[in-house]
Amino acid sequence: MLTYVELIELRDKLINNEIGIELAKERCWKDFKEGQRSWHTKDWKERRLKFIKEKCQICSSTETLTLQHLSHPKKYNEYLREITRTYTNHYINSNSEIDKSPYRNHILDNYEYVPIPLCPNCMNKNPGERVRKIPKYRCADCKHEFEEAIYRSAIELISIFFKDEDAYEVRDKCFVSNDKWKNKHNLSNIKYWFQRNIAKNKDAESIEKKAFILYLNDNIKYLSFEDTITACKKCASNYDLYKMELCPKCKEHYKGIQYPTCIQCLPEEKRKAVEEKIEFGKQWREMEKRLGID
Repeated sequence: MLTYVELIELRDKLINNEIGIELAKERCWKDFKEGQRSWHTKDWKERRLKFIKEKCQICSSTETLTLQHLSHPKKYNEYLREITRTYTNHYINSNSEIDKSPYRNHILDNYEYVPIPLCPNCMNKNPGERVRKIPKYRCADCKHEFEEAIYRSAIELISIFFKDEDAYEVRDKCFVSNDKWKNKHNLSNIKYWFQRNIAKNKDAESIEKKAFILYLNDNIKYLSFEDTITACKKCASNYDLYKMELCPKCKEHYKGIQYPTCIQCLPEEKRKAVEEKIEFGKQWREMEKRLGID
């Protein structure tokens, strides 16, 4: 695991084109081990001494102090998705028209078409299928009864899409991907992923580089202790595990970080309403447990 200074040097070399993206990623993760954490390193422990205060900045306790991070770095893949999305949107805005032949071939090669049954009289989608009565189908719109539904071919549906992407006929998710996920898509979904692949392949190195620089910046900020406070073990665990902090009003009870005060510091009427709601929730969970549906 690279130290704080080594990450800065790696980031600067990548920005200045002194090192390629693949080599930068290799150096960053070369000695990484599963379960390894930055606060286990010698570099962290030595620099921690310069930042930690003499008492908890939340409750003023002096027992078992630690540096509490108020933000945490994102994963590289999260940044990669964000930057890819940005490049994709830019590509789509600049290239509203797509090459029809490659797009058509992409669909036929990568998706299984599961056609939607249609009424032969009015072409309404999904006519009602009957189990006991005959004929087998009855159209909910025109009331036509028939034994055999009709279906559009994939080519016909794609042709309609080329003419009008918002057409009623092309909204169904009737294309199933051939990969292991077997996701269902309509033609608009497929178009987006088709254009996304083009944008991603076209600017693959730039996308990876920008995403990795953001990832490095995030980790450098984390290791710099810039967004940290000194907290005792109790305050730190309440923040990390339950997203709770000490109430600034009473300095006694903990509250959710999204609330201005703890329940005890609320006006009496509001406090009673909240306590009743909490009690109702407890009773509801107990009932679910007894019924075996928890």
